[in-house]
Amino acid sequence: MPEKHPQIIRLVQCIELEEQEQVNRYKLNQQHTLKSLKAEGLALHPISITRKNFGYADYPEISFRLNFPMETSLFKDGAAIECFYAGEEPVKGILIGLDGRSGEFRLFAPDFPDWIEEDGVGIKLAPDLRTTTIMKTVMGNLENNKPAFELFCQLHDGKTTDASKTKPIAKAIPLYNKNLNPSQLEAVEAIIQNEQLTIVHGPPGTGKTSTLVEAIVQLVKLGKKILVSAPSNTAVDHISKGLITAGVQVLRVGNTSKVDETIFQHTPEGRLSNSKQQKEIKQLKIRAEEFRKMALKYKRSFGKAEREQRNLLFKEVRNIREEIKKMQAYNEEKLYQEAEVIAGTPIGLYDAKLNRLSFDSLVIDEAGQCIEPLAWCIIPLVNRYVFAGDHFQLPPTVLSNEAAKLGFNRSILEQAISNAPHVRLLDTQYRMRKSIAGFSGNYFYKGLLKTAPHLLDPEPHIVFIDTAGSGFNEIHGTDGTSLQNEGELQIVKKILETESLDPLQTAIISPYAGQVAAAKEQLPNSLRISTIDSFQGQEKMNIILSLVRSNEDGDIGFLKDYRRMNVAITRAKEKLFVIGDSATIGNDPFYNSFLSYVEKQGIYKTVWEFEI
Repeated sequence: MPEKHPQIIRLVQCIELEEQEQVNRYKLNQQHTLKSLKAEGLALHPISITRKNFGYADYPEISFRLNFPMETSLFKDGAAIECFYAGEEPVKGILIGLDGRSGEFRLFAPDFPDWIEEDGVGIKLAPDLRTTTIMKTVMGNLENNKPAFELFCQLHDGKTTDASKTKPIAKAIPLYNKNLNPSQLEAVEAIIQNEQLTIVHGPPGTGKTSTLVEAIVQLVKLGKKILVSAPSNTAVDHISKGLITAGVQVLRVGNTSKVDETIFQHTPEGRLSNSKQQKEIKQLKIRAEEFRKMALKYKRSFGKAEREQRNLLFKEVRNIREEIKKMQAYNEEKLYQEAEVIAGTPIGLYDAKLNRLSFDSLVIDEAGQCIEPLAWCIIPLVNRYVFAGDHFQLPPTVLSNEAAKLGFNRSILEQAISNAPHVRLLDTQYRMRKSIAGFSGNYFYKGLLKTAPHLLDPEPHIVFIDTAGSGFNEIHGTDGTSLQNEGELQIVKKILETESLDPLQTAIISPYAGQVAAAKEQLPNSLRISTIDSFQGQEKMNIILSLVRSNEDGDIGFLKDYRRMNVAITRAKEKLFVIGDSATIGNDPFYNSFLSYVEKQGIYKTVWEFEI
């Protein structure tokens, strides 16, 4: 038997390292106390339960609220979690969604735990062994799928095939969106002509979603069936909304319990909500509820016979739940066949078992955030691919340092872009004033990024406030794990007082969770306060960026990942304030060139101009 491709062996090794790191990091024991897990942003505790109900496939679903600000950036939609209470066995589940202080999760259990509404209940991140197992299986089977393995070799060995050529368009097609610029139109044409792989490189604010929606609309008009994916549920919902507005028949699969009404109507649950089958499912849920209530009559202090009876009743609940899942799967099969576009995260699409259907193309949006093995979970379902995103923004989050050293945080987009024959750059940004976009445009996009005419304004819209020599030094936060800078927070308050910024149109962002936690305690709730990593993909009229680092050694820590700064300085539409210590960051060539840019194109202030 031939040996596996060395890059497949490497990626499987990375998955195993990441899996082990998750197991070690999320364990609640003497080394990892509840206090330390909370400090690292791996546990939310305590939470207040606000609602309980039985949701999709009759699993228990719980809405909760955080009583005070906590570090939540690692709690992504669909994350594997455990619900825990001191002295009790934790219950596994998934996080459906978390927005501000309100969230919702689903438990993989026959019922709600007896202790769920006690004081002191919490949730913590858990190893996502299911996803890592799927990724290992997929990578192990990749060489059995000829087109997918050919693409793998092309992306890793630089071997292009004849299939990478484009074919001419048969005839011009009327556009759905008549406002596309020339670079967007070129990308749409490339996607329609695509015979194997097209990459759409969309820097911040360049209308990537509008471009993808137009291309998908055109493919659907040509009678093609399309798969659409993205690594997060938020990104999947964003592109799905664009397609729904364009009149495309979208079926949104996967973790869809926390979606708005627009999307819900296009989920299997929403589509089947008034059907005869849904009425049958409702009857089954009522039966399950009856068995559940009977089982719950047997409380904790009971004998062997009662325990057996309780177990039998819960077994019946599980059987009914399996019956519901089978009915749903049967009904969903018809919906899969009718849909023009099926959208979901890679695991959501993998779970839908779509290999019986034939698709023309796969579009992966936000591919710069998608680790490679996740993409390979769905690439074998099609023979034509579109990867869209920006490899100059933050890469996927990887917990294992060893896996990161082996390149596990290198996204499918980053891996593909150097070996792909067709990369289309969207070259005009519509988000920011020119002075805000200018530095990133020059540094990351080699001066190829233009600003839309209505944003060309000679006024400076970027301000740097220099704290050098002020003694506003970084300190470790009270949790001891992340940095904060109290002096910079005082400047934030002064900016809010003097600049008349609309709180609802203003966000405070920082690379450090400790600074974010401190800001949440000191600043009004109406402000959006977030880590840079959590704010990727979002925008506000005004952004105040606190860099935090201020020390005598010129140590800038993970500000060294310049992609984080690229995300941070491209979120503001109208006004960007950056607070930092030039003596600390100025020794680094990237930040030195940023400071020079602000001196020429923006406003350079010192801390001494503020009365603090």
